Amino acid sequence: MTYAPPSAEQAFALKISAGIEELAASERFAAASADMVEAIVEGIGQFAAGEFAPLSRVGDTQGARMIDGVVMLPAGYAEAYRAYVEQGWNAVSGPEHFGGQGLPFSLAACVLENLGTANMAFSLLPMLTVGAIEAIEKHGSDEQRAMYLAKLVSGEWPGTMNLTEPQAGSDVGALRTSATPILKGEHAGKYLIKGTKIFITWGEHELADNIVHLVLARTPGAPAGSRGISLFIVPRFHVGADGSLGAANDVKAVSLEHKLGIHASPTCVMSYGDHDQCVGELIGAENEGLKCMFTMMNSARINVGAQGVMVAEAALQHAVAYAQGRVQSARAGSPDKTPVAIIEHPDVRRMILRMRALTEGARALLYYTCGQVDRAALGDDAAKTRADLLVPLIKAWGTDAGCEVASLGVQIHGGMGFIEETGAAQHYRDARITPIYEGTNGIQAADLVTRKLGMENGGVLASLMAEIARDAGDEAGLAALARDCAAVGEWMRDSASLDDKLAGSVPFQTMCAVAVAGWQLLRQSRAAEAAGGNLARTKPVVARWLLDHLVPEAAGLKASATAGAALLYALDRESLAS
Repeated sequence: MTYAPPSAEQAFALKISAGIEELAASERFAAASADMVEAIVEGIGQFAAGEFAPLSRVGDTQGARMIDGVVMLPAGYAEAYRAYVEQGWNAVSGPEHFGGQGLPFSLAACVLENLGTANMAFSLLPMLTVGAIEAIEKHGSDEQRAMYLAKLVSGEWPGTMNLTEPQAGSDVGALRTSATPILKGEHAGKYLIKGTKIFITWGEHELADNIVHLVLARTPGAPAGSRGISLFIVPRFHVGADGSLGAANDVKAVSLEHKLGIHASPTCVMSYGDHDQCVGELIGAENEGLKCMFTMMNSARINVGAQGVMVAEAALQHAVAYAQGRVQSARAGSPDKTPVAIIEHPDVRRMILRMRALTEGARALLYYTCGQVDRAALGDDAAKTRADLLVPLIKAWGTDAGCEVASLGVQIHGGMGFIEETGAAQHYRDARITPIYEGTNGIQAADLVTRKLGMENGGVLASLMAEIARDAGDEAGLAALARDCAAVGEWMRDSASLDDKLAGSVPFQTMCAVAVAGWQLLRQSRAAEAAGGNLARTKPVVARWLLDHLVPEAAGLKASATAGAALLYALDRESLAS
């Protein structure tokens, strides 16, 4: 598939929503100069278009395969990943002490956005490595940092997350993988890991010399539930004190999942300790594994929200190209009965404008969230709590937007969209996993109403919505939505039962996300009008669509958000299922 990098859009979102120039004024991010930002945005776009995009279709049709116990990718994947590592793209935001460039997380998000729009399945490989770097940097020992971080930062060794087990889906506390201390021998002080993990993204492949698995497991006598979970580094190959690779560890992929989409991403069933010789190293203290893992999960959830933007951009480009080339019927009401390209028909234009508003709105929310993460890294406590609030919004609404845009892309193709050869269906299939993994969107909503609403006694949400309402100016609809979000949040925090909160959590989450996305797109629109150029023509129209159509839809969710849970339990289980 072809990919035209939306570099101008990305650079503008970085400037207005992430505030990259303000970040560059700090000592820590001083290297993020205007020239550097432009070089990264343009460079990664060209790289993704040239190296990752041509592999997207073959990755979908051939996919990852297991042959004689070896996980294989289609031709070209190994070379493209090697080029990605050699050109330093994986190291953009990595710690400088371990070979990274130390640039803002916002710029790393731009790198991943381009990779994922070009080839979403392939981009999952570097995406998970980001989380492994964070977990080891923040919770690992000096020895572990020295042994693993340089290779992870460069991308030479990718990382994985190993949480889910067959009997324990979202309930991570139900996991059974064990970690038994090794008391003597060359691995004394480490642990023998034994268990099975499922749904492990890029758990096994031949694109790198080593893979660094981060695995949740239980030590002997650990408390039940999530309080008794520890985190371990389990390398695919043992690593010597000098960094050299030794013998294979006792870990392997036993099968690949057959999935609806992202076929080029090997989703593995992983077996640890088949021969009772799988060695792992504890990260942090025993029974604090979930705390360490959440370091990975927050960045992963933001990046999954970014996948919504990725697949939306890809589906939008695909649909617009088709709509410009597909000639069918005369324009309604036109005296000229000559058939026109379907992009001239009102309903197709409605769909394209909706796709653009969702895509650009989700991108604005993404880069605003990333900018808050970067400010938190500079020691801004208010930005940290705001980022914590925004994480479920971008993860959930970003992925919901991606699914809707991909679906609209199929619709614009008409019957041809339902035919695999056109490629529109691939975006639809690839998108559907994003509202599920890294915590389903329902789990994100539960996190929002049970944890995030209580931050600073409701002050974090209240201050965000007050800022949106003030900045809305004469945009009465956006200001009213922000006030409604604040009011619903106050009701949930002070008056609603837990069941009532959870019953209204998903519509409330959508209300909040649309309010923030609309605000950021409004800010971009104002800045674009002042700057001139093509964005001065397109951005106000796209922002206007979001404000006139998506904001009223979100405002209409208030009744659902406050309806309570009584009707959900009006039928017993048998009646509900009958």
